[in-house]
Amino acid sequence: MKNQSLMMKGQGLSGKGQENTFFIFCFLFFVFCLFSLTLNPLPLTLHPSLSAVCFAQENPASSELITEAWDAQGKKEYDKVFEWTQKCIDLYRDEADIEHALVKDYPSEAQEPLSDVAVAYFIQAEAYMRQEKTKEAIEKFQYVIDHYRYAVAWDPSRGVFWKVAKVSQESIDKIKGASSGIAAEPPKPQGPKTTVTLYDPGREEVVNYEKYGEFNDVGSKEYKYVVKDQEGLSRAVGEGIYPNTTSVRWDPELKKAYKEKRLQGAHWDFVHSRDLEAAFLRWATANEPEGVKLYYTGLILEKAGLIKHALKAYYAIVVHYPGAVGWTYWHTPWYVGPVAISKIKFILRHHPEYGLKLTDARIRIINGYDNDVSNDIVMANPGKIEKISKISLMINRVKEISNFGRQRKIPTKTIGAGEVKLQQYSDSSWQILVNNRPYILKGITYAPTKIGQSPDEGTLGNWMTEDFNKNGKIDGPYDAYLDSDPAKKPVGDFQLMKDMGVNTIRLYHHPKPINKELTRDLYKFYGIKVIVGDFLGKYALGSGAPWKPGTDYSNPEHQKAMLDSVRKMVEEFKDEPYVLFWLLGNENVYGVACNADKDPESFFKFANDAAKLIKSLDKDHPVAIASGDMIYLDKFGKLAPDIDIFGANVYRGNYGFGNFWQSVKEEVGRPAMITEYGCPAYAEGIALDEAEEAQARYHQGCWSDITANMDTKEGVGNAIGGIVFEYLDEWWKAYEPYKHDTKGFFTGPFPDGYMHEEWLGVAGQGDGKDSPFKRHLRKAYYMYQKVWK
Repeated sequence: MKNQSLMMKGQGLSGKGQENTFFIFCFLFFVFCLFSLTLNPLPLTLHPSLSAVCFAQENPASSELITEAWDAQGKKEYDKVFEWTQKCIDLYRDEADIEHALVKDYPSEAQEPLSDVAVAYFIQAEAYMRQEKTKEAIEKFQYVIDHYRYAVAWDPSRGVFWKVAKVSQESIDKIKGASSGIAAEPPKPQGPKTTVTLYDPGREEVVNYEKYGEFNDVGSKEYKYVVKDQEGLSRAVGEGIYPNTTSVRWDPELKKAYKEKRLQGAHWDFVHSRDLEAAFLRWATANEPEGVKLYYTGLILEKAGLIKHALKAYYAIVVHYPGAVGWTYWHTPWYVGPVAISKIKFILRHHPEYGLKLTDARIRIINGYDNDVSNDIVMANPGKIEKISKISLMINRVKEISNFGRQRKIPTKTIGAGEVKLQQYSDSSWQILVNNRPYILKGITYAPTKIGQSPDEGTLGNWMTEDFNKNGKIDGPYDAYLDSDPAKKPVGDFQLMKDMGVNTIRLYHHPKPINKELTRDLYKFYGIKVIVGDFLGKYALGSGAPWKPGTDYSNPEHQKAMLDSVRKMVEEFKDEPYVLFWLLGNENVYGVACNADKDPESFFKFANDAAKLIKSLDKDHPVAIASGDMIYLDKFGKLAPDIDIFGANVYRGNYGFGNFWQSVKEEVGRPAMITEYGCPAYAEGIALDEAEEAQARYHQGCWSDITANMDTKEGVGNAIGGIVFEYLDEWWKAYEPYKHDTKGFFTGPFPDGYMHEEWLGVAGQGDGKDSPFKRHLRKAYYMYQKVWK
């Protein structure tokens, strides 16, 4: 019926005519089905796809069959694997083939049943591969490549789309031995990085915009900068900075780059190019909205070391295009103006020698917490970049060192009555207090996984109980050793995390049970506390819902099951000395086996009910949420008043978290933390040592942003800390658990523009030959050791 309805739309039928035609068609089709049954009642010999239409109520959806197949695959029940996948193929292959014939490129989202049929063949191939039937496996993988090149499937556990044919080819390569276990060292780039020489650097380092135009309605939704002297402003800002869009075309390097064919390809391909000169020229002449174009032009100038020219690019966004919008990989809006302000602040914080400061700049996007940009209201104040005299800099430095002139903080609000409290002060800043002493959250996600284990195959163990060398001690925490030690002397991750400066780890009480004796040891001997969490229905955990459609936060049965799960968590752990606070959910607002993305009101109301339940059982520990960036932040602020801390998983770049802190202050008015942030230690085309350095810089920028916003003098004052993701690389994230995969899962603000999920650890597992014991400590580890200790 789906294809027929598409055909009708193509014929231009509409309104009642289309409706009547549709009902007439359905009636005739039903008569045809009955006639077929009369002619041949046993067995039914209708074409499979025709049978599926006539008796749709008797056939499960293709997605349901695939869910069953994945489940059987994880349990290694291969007979059931082939039963479920073959049923999907028999019922839906014809429709999938028609769908694939209509697509000419990868779609932006999975199409059912096309994606499910392609995945059915893929699962069959993997089943053969698991049974070491390599010939059959290669044939099935090749079938996917030949017949479903553009099939894209959704991986709910990782929250990404994946290209089924591409992964099939990688599996063939693996079978044929084309891929080794450990990722090869990328080739070292030849020669130094290309620099950018500006043909027209502009006449002013700090542009005085008041000379060339006027600011109207500053701070309101009617804000606008009106240029009065475009020629003068163009001369002041210089090449590539709006409104100077012409001088770059006279740049002799542009003609040279064209002649050398260095500018071929889409401008997006140049964002992370090592040829910075070509990247600058390509973006300065790109056909993109000016706000987006200015941002990437500034980013490339910043990489090239032309920091002051980059500042002009970022500030031009704030002045001219405060409401500029780009789009992320996830098809969510990306507001360029607030990011530009954050970039300026980041640069000036790390370059005090410039003697510059940004004052009063603020861009607020009202209604900007959903995915609908049509209802946005932009309130803009561009502020001003000003020069600070050397005398003022010296006075400020003396004040910082001596604390002279700083107003004494007076407690104004306390949340909690037990060992762990949240304290607000007269300057509006927040702190965690543990036994009445300030506690900065220096957290990390710790989930060591033995290479070869994978949740996709049902082999993921519980690190809190595993003892592979059978010496009576749990492996990762106590037996891990450094790859630099030829004697392989056990140090243990607990000691390594203590040496790093970690004071908190984040755990969930399901689906694997928490080893209470181990966490007691973690706190008693290493001083590391635990944030204990409940997924609150994410991944359908705790709700009793099936994976698809997942947890429904308005469903009373699901609510009851989740509250029972929360109650169990609190009653089991509330008296443990290592508990810092409780954590609800894990970026539920992104969906994945739950409907919080579609019904955020029900989710936040229920999360608040869970918080109230916790407080009725335990008054000694605060309650936090782990949301997804700032999605639906305004709804959280209104609907979840009993959740004490707003936390979110946030990945924005090496400059930190942008307007996150200010937005939480305005919409929520409670302390804030980053529940997850990190960066891969791998980047395409960059040597591993250099990629480690980039990872360390990324983390350093993020942590400096967190600390800056602990204090109202420099930032917002509501930051209480953050949780690094993660301590150790997990090799299963890209599907082949024995291979340290280098594939980029999705685009993002990372060194090469891609998220390499198997490389997020501040520690790695070396060459993988002695897992789960060997540890390679990366530069990010030592960076934290320096700033946290």
